Amino acid sequence: MISLLKFLPQEFKIDFMRRRWIGFIFSAALTLASLVSIAVQGFNFGIDFSGGVLIEAEVPEGVHVSDIRAKVSSLDLGEVAVTTLGESGREVSLRLGQPKDSDEKSEMRAVAKIKEVLGEGYTYKRVDVVGPKVGGELIQDGVYAILGAMAIIGIYIWIRFEWQYSIGAMLGLIHDVITAAGIFSLFQIEFDLTVVAALLTVAGYSINDTVVQFDRVRENLRRYKKMELYDLLNRSLNEVFTRTLLTSFTTFLAAASLLAFGGDVLRGFSLAVTWGVIAGTYSSFYMALPTLLYTGLRRDDSEDAEVAKTDAMP
Repeated sequence: MISLLKFLPQEFKIDFMRRRWIGFIFSAALTLASLVSIAVQGFNFGIDFSGGVLIEAEVPEGVHVSDIRAKVSSLDLGEVAVTTLGESGREVSLRLGQPKDSDEKSEMRAVAKIKEVLGEGYTYKRVDVVGPKVGGELIQDGVYAILGAMAIIGIYIWIRFEWQYSIGAMLGLIHDVITAAGIFSLFQIEFDLTVVAALLTVAGYSINDTVVQFDRVRENLRRYKKMELYDLLNRSLNEVFTRTLLTSFTTFLAAASLLAFGGDVLRGFSLAVTWGVIAGTYSSFYMALPTLLYTGLRRDDSEDAEVAKTDAMP
């Protein structure tokens, strides 16, 4: 880390605020496109949400996907998707969609039939059976979890700073989470519970840089009492730019490595986190802080908040 810092300027002088409207328009366009895709195409829900049967197994030597597909198709269970997993070619995934008027017992019987027709020599690593009622409840719970997390983060920013800060923070959060979900809708990438966990991770990471920048703004409000807010926000962003750059780059490398080498099971999670690192860093610079120019932020707000906290301390 120290050697890398030697190659970075000691002080940046980037006029972030001058490009704020480009950032606002670009963010609004991304968010709108994501919402349109979600409304028109929806999501390619995984077995967790759509219901049905998912079987992952390691096949014996010499068995091909075409052989498995032919055996399973003979059972007349409806459409069964058979795909390979990993690079070895010996791991397969069998997905049986949720048929109409089915229940958990009928799906368990379908699993038993599939195992029977495949025969011996298979190692079953995962067998999931999700009914339509459970899938619908999981969708509802996932939405509540994401909205609840965002609301709690907004309240935290309000208490930690002032309401003016929470507006920018919430705009950044909404942008990051919706655009991450929009990628899954646009490209019809499987959306399952791991993606919900990733969206919650995106919300947490998104607010991380924003809180650091808000802290620097509050410090500079007390330090430079006569500086224009436009210049003060630029100065604050430039002061934390190196820290943000290194932190985001390190996190991006970890997320990208997981995306490249984590396999099919973690692909949705790692894709959402990778995008979240990029979007979260961008939104903190071009959405969260520039919004302070329009929320009526005053120096006495910050000073009064600090005085109140100081007086409340024992």
